[in-house]
Amino acid sequence: MFKPMKFSSICSLSLFSYFILMLPLLIYLTLSNKIILLEWEILSNSSYAITFPFIFDPISVSFSCVVCLISACVMFFTSSYMSADPFLTRFVWLVMLFVLSMNILVFVPSIISLLLGWDGLGIVSFALVIYYQNMKSLAAGMVTALANRIGDVLLLVSIAICANEANWNIMLIWEHSMFPWLCLCIMVGAMTKSAQIPFSAWLPAAMAAPTPVSALVHSSTLVTAGIFILVRFYYLLASWPLFNYLALFIGTITLLMAGIGANHEHDLKKIIALSTLSQLGVMMLSLGLGAWNLTLFHLYTHALFKALLFLCAGAIIHNNSNVQDIRSFGALATQMPLTITCLNIANLALCGAPFLSGFYSKDLILETCLYNPSNIVAVTLIFLATGMTAAYSIRLSLVTLWQESSNTPFTQNTDEDWVTTTPIIILTFAAIAGGLTLQILFLYFNESIYLPITHKLLTITVTLLGGWIALMIWKLKISATPQSSIVMSFFSTMWFLSMITTQPNMIKPFLWAKTMTKSIDQGWLEILGGKGTLTLTTNSSTLIQIIQSKYINAMISIMFFTVASIILLTY
Repeated sequence: MFKPMKFSSICSLSLFSYFILMLPLLIYLTLSNKIILLEWEILSNSSYAITFPFIFDPISVSFSCVVCLISACVMFFTSSYMSADPFLTRFVWLVMLFVLSMNILVFVPSIISLLLGWDGLGIVSFALVIYYQNMKSLAAGMVTALANRIGDVLLLVSIAICANEANWNIMLIWEHSMFPWLCLCIMVGAMTKSAQIPFSAWLPAAMAAPTPVSALVHSSTLVTAGIFILVRFYYLLASWPLFNYLALFIGTITLLMAGIGANHEHDLKKIIALSTLSQLGVMMLSLGLGAWNLTLFHLYTHALFKALLFLCAGAIIHNNSNVQDIRSFGALATQMPLTITCLNIANLALCGAPFLSGFYSKDLILETCLYNPSNIVAVTLIFLATGMTAAYSIRLSLVTLWQESSNTPFTQNTDEDWVTTTPIIILTFAAIAGGLTLQILFLYFNESIYLPITHKLLTITVTLLGGWIALMIWKLKISATPQSSIVMSFFSTMWFLSMITTQPNMIKPFLWAKTMTKSIDQGWLEILGGKGTLTLTTNSSTLIQIIQSKYINAMISIMFFTVASIILLTY
């Protein structure tokens, strides 16, 4: 009577049920403005106790709800997108571990316990990036893992620094002699996770993972973990005088680099990945401006429309024989009207179009830039990068909408699969109404910023100007002779960051590792270690056996040698 459900659909239903169950708790905590701190006592002795703390406050519960809503949609989308995969169950378990690690990170206020979720994200992300077991995926997985390892090590160093105070609770850490180093470790560790410059190369490389994983990684899990940690530690980090300056500088440079790179990219998933990088730059610079609440607000709204962008991109790639080059698409509006409509809504939300979710958070951050006493160069670069966001978004829409059809023969684009379209429609409603709903629900997302009308209209003017430049400059047809130059290579490879931070930096350590292996592990350690000990023991036992086999002769020889020695020593 009933068709058996796929494992991915069951997981999707479970995550959605969790989202529904957590909503009443979120409303209660928000309205009462309370924080619930629980401690699970694992082991207790007369003088000490090992505990595992949990914190339930509006920030952690709301973030968990956003993560689980997006994960539920992604898992349901996976049921169709990866239906032909023979290892679907393994993939679903990995994704569920990914979501669990993120929830541990969100609900734990102790730096030591935080490492469980932090490391879990790094390990599972490596397993998911190398899922399509080929050389490209392995290379991307290694870059991702090694970049995240830096953050893991710095978090361990911060735990060691806090050991001097015998306290690891985020809410109870105070200033001490090693305080600047603690702040630096936490900040750089979060930068590696959120792919800020100069650790940005792994983010586009991680596109080797399946599209549902990309949707999770770029919306609400791996890259947002770094920003979330900075929000959690904000009051601690804000006490360090250099934090705001560094965050503003790094965020601005990351935003600009990603905007330029996305305008020179042709891979559909990499364009969306670079758009994520630019929005992470926006979040970082808003932290630098002191607006941690707007950072969190943009984190939520960005998660909703970015997941939608990736699911729409996944549907397009799935229908076009796994082709990702945008120059191979065209005239998709007539073939996939629903998906393309949702894609354009997500693109407009990314640009900050009025009354979509991205507008409420992004506009407030840009107005805060004008309102706060910031550097004029930084403000100029921020608005230049905002125009570039509009440019690459409009370019993507133009290629999918109005370009002449360049699809491969016998390609069938369709919106008829309800399993694919249902999560897309749910996230579309979230991308439209999410910003307003969050602003009404959370009082600290409402900022009163008073600016002249010219400054108020500057954001929308820059966005429209960026879209107009995209219309004027970008040619829709494929160029017969692609122009290549050192400048184009500079912009398209994220200012050579992809090349600088991957092969050249990895080849030397690999050669050193090979030398060390040959000379130490397979050389001196063999001689002085197990093999050398075996040889010495064998030779010694052989000698002893020879001595014992000729017992009388040996005894006479020893006696003669002893007497001779005494005589020599006496005279």
